[in-house]
Amino acid sequence: MDFTHNLKINQVTQATLVIGMDIAKRTHYASLTDVRGRVLQKAFPVSQSREGFERFYQRILETMKEFEKTDVIIGIEPTGHYWLNLAYFLAERGIPLVMVNPMHVKRSKELDDNLPTKHDAKDALVIARLVKDGRFSYPRILTGVEAELRVGATLRSRLVEEQGAVQNKLIRWLDRYFPEFSQVFPNFGKTALAALERTPFPNDVTAKTTEELLSLYRKVEGIKAPQRPKVVKLAQAALTSIGVTEGQKMARIEIATLVRRHRQLEHEIQELTSQLIELTQASVEYEWLSTVPGLGDATIVELLSEIGSFSHYQHPRQLLKLAGLTLRENSSGQHKGQKRISKRGRRHLRALLFRVVIPMIRHNEAFRQLHEYYTNRAQNPLRKKQSIVVLCGKLLKILHTIGTKHVVFDAKRLIQDIPSLKEAM
Repeated sequence: MDFTHNLKINQVTQATLVIGMDIAKRTHYASLTDVRGRVLQKAFPVSQSREGFERFYQRILETMKEFEKTDVIIGIEPTGHYWLNLAYFLAERGIPLVMVNPMHVKRSKELDDNLPTKHDAKDALVIARLVKDGRFSYPRILTGVEAELRVGATLRSRLVEEQGAVQNKLIRWLDRYFPEFSQVFPNFGKTALAALERTPFPNDVTAKTTEELLSLYRKVEGIKAPQRPKVVKLAQAALTSIGVTEGQKMARIEIATLVRRHRQLEHEIQELTSQLIELTQASVEYEWLSTVPGLGDATIVELLSEIGSFSHYQHPRQLLKLAGLTLRENSSGQHKGQKRISKRGRRHLRALLFRVVIPMIRHNEAFRQLHEYYTNRAQNPLRKKQSIVVLCGKLLKILHTIGTKHVVFDAKRLIQDIPSLKEAM
């Protein structure tokens, strides 16, 4: 489907009932208008419940019959997750739902009364009039594997974020009671966590010999061979520690709680990642996406959870827009503004692309050569960050081709437009 502005405008005809809805947690407000933006029914409340949705649906049918409308389109301003229940209810009944940009609502609400006042009924009418002008986008209501991946990937990102918060608390604890610990164990690996569990304070370490410490750490589940050199180094660091010695009774409980929570999160993340990878491997696109060097299973999971199936997008430009990688420019008269990416899109997708492209520049020969070419070419050389942005867009285009045409990654095709690199390959 071609989502140009003209087609969006043409979608709303004389026979279309246009409904604008202001979404809230408990009570939404809906305003019913026609193709000209004339109010057919003043804004009324819609309860966030099965009964409220059914009443709303019946009211739509009655209004369509009263004003001889054969089609209906409902526009909303997305507010958190509160719109999802309504979206699935309407999808089951074949009623199209579209979204308007919250910034458009904010900037156009003064057109009618020249007042910056805000209330639910006014916003609902503003949304309806934006919809009839074709100023909306089409949300994808996720189903099946796509819905599972989105929910699972969101949960995983929250668990990883929580694990990072726990690690920060561990670092804060160590800075007070055992600051030398981080010099021996810069990361919280198995041996480090075993040491924090069994001997969290310097005096716990100094009270035992190296063999006793190793034996003690072996008793921790998952530890078979503690790192002897680091244990020796830890014992030496404990002798000259400047850690606080007061309040150790409660501090011991605190560190035990943090270590236990860290291990629990680590286990939960591994379990969830395995299930997500299993779901992804069952998809049609996994076989082809996995042929891209540097694209691991965890990355493919995150990618498909953000994008869904590549078959939903007719052109790579739609993916660039989704990621906020389209260019914007502020120019006027003789002033030529600098081009920058819009950042209007899914920020998690954009961050994922950056995280993927940077190691690919190191380990994927084709991407490494492209990066060198962009930053060192004679005309208009790019800065390193600009080159990374360009490569993020190129990666999306490649993945779209691979995912829709079901072909394997071909490094030669990637650089075929650059003669000097083509000869090198």
